[in-house]
Amino acid sequence: IRTFIRTLLAYDPDNPDKPPGVLGRLNAYYGCVEAQGRGSLHCHMLIWLEGGLNPNEIRDRIMGGADEDFTNRLIRYLDDTIATDIPVLHERDRTEPSAPHPCHLRHVRRLPDEEDALYNSRLKKDLSRLAYRTQLHIHSHTCYKYWKGGNSPKTCRFELDEGNIREKTIVDTSTGELTLRQQNGLVNPYNPTLLSALRCNMDIKFIGSGTSAKAILYYITDYITKSQLKAHVAFSALDVAMKRIGAYRPEESSIVDRGKQLLNRCAYAMLSHQELSAQQVASFLMDYGDYYTSHRFKPLQWTHFERFIDDQYHSSECYTSS
Repeated sequence: IRTFIRTLLAYDPDNPDKPPGVLGRLNAYYGCVEAQGRGSLHCHMLIWLEGGLNPNEIRDRIMGGADEDFTNRLIRYLDDTIATDIPVLHERDRTEPSAPHPCHLRHVRRLPDEEDALYNSRLKKDLSRLAYRTQLHIHSHTCYKYWKGGNSPKTCRFELDEGNIREKTIVDTSTGELTLRQQNGLVNPYNPTLLSALRCNMDIKFIGSGTSAKAILYYITDYITKSQLKAHVAFSALDVAMKRIGAYRPEESSIVDRGKQLLNRCAYAMLSHQELSAQQVASFLMDYGDYYTSHRFKPLQWTHFERFIDDQYHSSECYTSS
């Protein structure tokens, strides 16, 4: 992750003259590490680009053709950043029987004294294989999971279709809506540089409306703040703690001591029942951390903060049921 931030995103606050990264000049980032069901680790990261406008500002500058130069520059940036095609390559080069899966190979390195034409040819061949194996969508039964059958239209729920092709990005100046080009209707949008370096499937989308921006921010915030302890594990641990502490006997301890004992037993039971994968343990022992951030920050105890604000500036409207 640190290599990705340093190399591809080119974030270096101590070197303001450093050329920008793949997506532009980076101002800040925050990423949260999560373990999936099988235990492997992955990162959900939010980045802030220098000069980035919020969706409402973008819409206002596009609507009515008020700023044609800005609209054209935005389209050039999006078309240059997001690819929706597979570089032309012979079918035999894509599916050589003896060739390993391109995701299992390292990215193409330039050889000493190699000519530009030869290097670019190898790079294009590698990118074509990657896009063909990772970005090309193949319909399956999950695509039609919500199909009602009968005469209802049978469409892919991922909105990928052979006929969904747009040769160029379309701008609706009356609504400020941008519809990006789609050169191949079955290709998930990707960035060629990121695909060549990371060698994994991706799905890049342009967030061009306030509604979409709110949805993606909620999604990322939910991942950053959610507990790693599953609900069923927590309730199981609570049940174990209650059984171990036994029935309450007033003659042996006060209600305060009883409460402390229960809290301690619950905490110990939850820790003993929490599942940790080998990857999580190794990451902890190597001191890799469970988040990545460009800035230092202080944790905010939200419930205490909210109670303080309510004590100082109580507002009955906040507690009025609608």
